[in-house]
Amino acid sequence: MSRGPRPPRPRGRPTLRLRSPVLLLLLLSGLRADGPRAGIQEKEVQGMVGSSVELSCIYPEGTNFDLNDFYVYWQINEPKTVVTYYLPGNSSPGHEDNHYQHRAELSLHRMERGDFSLQLRNITLQDEQRFHCVVIRKSKGFDKVLEVLVKLHVAANYSMPVVSTPTAPSQDEEVTFTCTSTNGYPQPKVYWVNRTDNSLLDEALQNNTVFLNERGLYNVVSVLRVRWAPTVNVQCCIENELLHQNLTSSSQIREDSDFSSGRITDIPPFKDQERVPVVLIILGTLALITGVAVGLLCRKRCSCGNYTGARSARPEFEPNGPL
Repeated sequence: MSRGPRPPRPRGRPTLRLRSPVLLLLLLSGLRADGPRAGIQEKEVQGMVGSSVELSCIYPEGTNFDLNDFYVYWQINEPKTVVTYYLPGNSSPGHEDNHYQHRAELSLHRMERGDFSLQLRNITLQDEQRFHCVVIRKSKGFDKVLEVLVKLHVAANYSMPVVSTPTAPSQDEEVTFTCTSTNGYPQPKVYWVNRTDNSLLDEALQNNTVFLNERGLYNVVSVLRVRWAPTVNVQCCIENELLHQNLTSSSQIREDSDFSSGRITDIPPFKDQERVPVVLIILGTLALITGVAVGLLCRKRCSCGNYTGARSARPEFEPNGPL
């Protein structure tokens, strides 16, 4: 029984074309997964909101590389996103996610020297991620020759705290201080210090409110209530643990404070060497005012002595004889 001619067999191997760098990364990372590879390095780096940062990924061996032999990927895993990548034969690195377009860069010149570090500009709070650098080499059988995990911590400076002027003591003999600071990250720690002995005040005396503003950064408002005393000197401290930074601002009630208007009047005393010039200025001003007043009075009196009064105009009649 004749079966007819068989169809011709295809020559060579079929070409697999992957347009997505994510799929290509998954394919290459699965190749030779059980083979030897370099150990994964883990690093941490800190960046400021709005600034730039470098995420280091450097090949330890050699100083001159043919980039046609390398596949380079920077990605984050939560969610799975390719930040930037380089494929052999490309004239420049590519991007798949618009969030990192024009912000994440690889330098071809530096990659030729084995430096695959990522330059990330205009950092946002969303960039606080674990960034994964993967370098694959064709000449090594598509093995991963370099893996680096870089944890990026994002921070923002708080504004200098402002302590409000307390009002008059309440009926229960308490005074209230309010401390405000804005646009920081991460959440701060707030302390109040008694400046008379530099001791920390009890946290039960303060009420802290921390909330996110429209920029996604934190604002903090701390209210302190303490017993009235002739002299109260307190300091508000805003601590950013990530930046190892303390910002402080003080407020003081003096014995000569005036609460009659509901506000504190704090006038610094004059030093001894400052009192004499001030007194001389005051006496000189009074003498000048007195001299001007005497001159005006004298001028007025002199002008009044030459004044003979108003004269009445009498019409002159020509006599026409007896009426």
